[in-house]
Amino acid sequence: MANLRAAVIGVGYLGRFHAQKYAALDGVDLVGVVDSDAEKAAAVAAETGTSAFTDYHQLLDRIDMASVAVPTCAHYSVTRDLLAAGCHVLVEKPFTQTAAEADELIEPAEKQGVALQVGHLERFNPAIAALNGILKNPMFIESHRLTSFRSRGTDVDVVLDLMIHDIDIILSMVPAAVKRISAVGVPILSEEGDIANARIEFDNGCVANVTASRVSQYAMRKIRIFQSDAYLAIDYQKRKIAVCRKDGAGMPIPGLPGIAIKEQKFEEGDSLMAEIGAFLEAVRTGSRPLVTGEDGKRALELALQISAQLGRPATV
Repeated sequence: MANLRAAVIGVGYLGRFHAQKYAALDGVDLVGVVDSDAEKAAAVAAETGTSAFTDYHQLLDRIDMASVAVPTCAHYSVTRDLLAAGCHVLVEKPFTQTAAEADELIEPAEKQGVALQVGHLERFNPAIAALNGILKNPMFIESHRLTSFRSRGTDVDVVLDLMIHDIDIILSMVPAAVKRISAVGVPILSEEGDIANARIEFDNGCVANVTASRVSQYAMRKIRIFQSDAYLAIDYQKRKIAVCRKDGAGMPIPGLPGIAIKEQKFEEGDSLMAEIGAFLEAVRTGSRPLVTGEDGKRALELALQISAQLGRPATV
């Protein structure tokens, strides 16, 4: 089987890592990397043993698949052109700027029969994957995603920059429509909101309380899930899951008779390589990506509704 030809469009902080993964994969030829900054493109090309370009149109007839890691404002136009050329696309989150743009990408991808995957990286965290078979009808979810300030990502507010990761995870867990949202947030170091909290209520009674900050002294990426038979705690950073059950297997908890805790920690892995590997599998087999365009659109719509309550205009 011939190698698949890949490119990375936008080789800033995230795009550079994408290029490194493609260069390391068997069965893939990294044909080129693209960036409007010629020096940046040349540096990443030299690092990954490929060619540098400043215009992705030069590669449209030379590649089978591409990662799109340009600023969010350009996701739609770049992905549209790639899909029109019959190229499979992995586009970083947030998927697009508006739900209408998302629809305009989902439909042609389906018609062309090409893979369209959205880069919600936490789906590939092994602690999240370990919830399969354990997660059952969650009724309360609480997440915290805190990080120190950095200029990267401040073209959007903290909801679209950070909270959207947890929004996607929560939507994948709760099989119900959103009923009500209430949110607060403030800008601190950028013109966009830097701290936000949202309460999301679902039609089935589940409630999610979601907090995100990019002006925190300490980093934290945790999510806790309460359901009728268990309490689940996931630490994304430590790649650890703890499951507390009544009369369940595990270590007894002092002071809580009948409650046992079972913890599992996963070895350090490479979620981005897993994400790109899953994209490659979808391209090769024609299977449905783990994070589809529809998934990306749902997370985007909810994120935009939350952002609107922080004072930004909703564009859904």
